[in-house]
Amino acid sequence: METANSPEETLLALTRFQLSEEYGFLLPNPLTELPAPYGPWMEIAHDLPRLIASHRLRSQVHQMPQLSARHLRGREELHLAHLVLSFITMGYLWQEGEEGTVKVLPRNLAVPFWEISQALGLPPILSHADFVLANWRRKNPSGNLDTIISLPGGQSLRGFILVTFLVEKAAVPGIKAIVQAIRAILRPDEEALHNALQKLAEAIGDMSKALKRMHDYVDPAVFYAVIRIFLSGWKDNPAMPEGLVYEGVSEEPMAYSGGSAAQSTVLHAFDELLGIRHSEESTAFLHRMRDYMPPPHRAFVEEIHRAPSLKQHVLSSGDARLRTAFNQCVSALADFRSYHITIVTKYITVAAAKAKAGQAEMGDGAGPSVGKPPSALEAKGTGGSHIFSFLKSVRDSTREGMISA
Repeated sequence: METANSPEETLLALTRFQLSEEYGFLLPNPLTELPAPYGPWMEIAHDLPRLIASHRLRSQVHQMPQLSARHLRGREELHLAHLVLSFITMGYLWQEGEEGTVKVLPRNLAVPFWEISQALGLPPILSHADFVLANWRRKNPSGNLDTIISLPGGQSLRGFILVTFLVEKAAVPGIKAIVQAIRAILRPDEEALHNALQKLAEAIGDMSKALKRMHDYVDPAVFYAVIRIFLSGWKDNPAMPEGLVYEGVSEEPMAYSGGSAAQSTVLHAFDELLGIRHSEESTAFLHRMRDYMPPPHRAFVEEIHRAPSLKQHVLSSGDARLRTAFNQCVSALADFRSYHITIVTKYITVAAAKAKAGQAEMGDGAGPSVGKPPSALEAKGTGGSHIFSFLKSVRDSTREGMISA
């Protein structure tokens, strides 16, 4: 019988990494309201689309009282506060479009945002951890989902967040399969390993199916001309070349990347398990994106990296069934990345061309577009990467991770 402290039991206990059996990296049942003293933040946060559309958000922020983060208790309150202040910050920065940015985030927003970020180990900017992992709620007992905080973009923004939520949710059996696979290698138990790899391949396939729902819920014109700018950061962004001064925190400007799918811990975890090796440039970007993950999630990826090599185990086993199951996982991951390229082509490249040609029709109840369609990030992702060369490189290096017969 294994002791509670055996290497494989302590190695990947999900709760140690703030991972949920049911929700994976998603925050289980996030809070939707902060304690009463933080009412002024919630009031602004719940009215963001209207305040931004009427160009009144900045003046509302300037009237916000200076609140301290010290009355927040526990991880759930901190995550909701970070979500709220990150959305307010993005609205404040991009209210006037990419040509009307500001150089300073006012003290009454910057200081508490910094304090909360420090407490969570997250950067003071909107990241995937806010936008998706902590930004969902059940609208009613039957389980219909909604977002907690929103920005301009109407139903398309809601769809974008919730489809990404569904991709994260579909990954949960795959996260459990990682743990099962590593434990099976340590035992060793080839049958358990084979089962784990089959579950992993199936989960990645389910993530691709979830991603396909983007077409049903997100209008490309709205995503490109309205939503995308609010996910943009102030690192590697020509619209904000000097970064942003967080008043009361630092006199020097600081630069942070915007929200990016590369900040999702799921694909980092799969890459580490399968021994996928990306190019030097892509690896550098992906590793930088780990700074935007909650530290326990980052620690989970690092733990997988330190575990015995799955690929080496499969190779040395000489087991054809294991090799086939391993390759099915790699193939499913490459297919997911290919499909992500298809989505990015539709929602950025094609949408950009239509916007330039003046064909973009604003529907979807999104409200007015924020000035003209953004151009600073036409060829870049919101995280600051050169989007197509990065995505294709990562997809191709995934395919190269297959074990040849």
